[in-house]
Amino acid sequence: MRLNKLPLLATAAAMLMISALPSNAMEDWIIKKSPDNVKTTTDRLVATIIKAGATVFARIDHQKGAMDAGLEMQPATVVLFGNPKLGTPIMKANPRAAIDLPIKVLIWSENGQTKLGALKPSALKARYAIEGVEKPFAKMNGALNKLMGAAAGE
Repeated sequence: MRLNKLPLLATAAAMLMISALPSNAMEDWIIKKSPDNVKTTTDRLVATIIKAGATVFARIDHQKGAMDAGLEMQPATVVLFGNPKLGTPIMKANPRAAIDLPIKVLIWSENGQTKLGALKPSALKARYAIEGVEKPFAKMNGALNKLMGAAAGE
């Protein structure tokens, strides 16, 4: 498989998983609406993350990946970012949590509305039955809400 098709396949898999989830599974997500398009919202999220002192590891433009493969899809971008001071204690408590870290925020267009979404830290905590590191999860939750809110223009 060629590397440039990977973002397209990842998006397709994510969208299938999201659409197959029971309706209460979306309760595990932080969702915000943005008045701007996906690119503008993504640019604002990346700038806000950098300003906050976290590290942006990747920005994956799934729509571009689709176009490069001769396909069409709605705008969808994933931003991967993190802060080792928050993620490391979580991964030390359960190394399997590393598959869900760094944090991923999906910015997508749905019926003409730009949305931002990320897995709630509490869902990550429950998924890996992590105990004894409450502070990083609380800080991660606050940071995600603040960063996504700023990106959404709140």
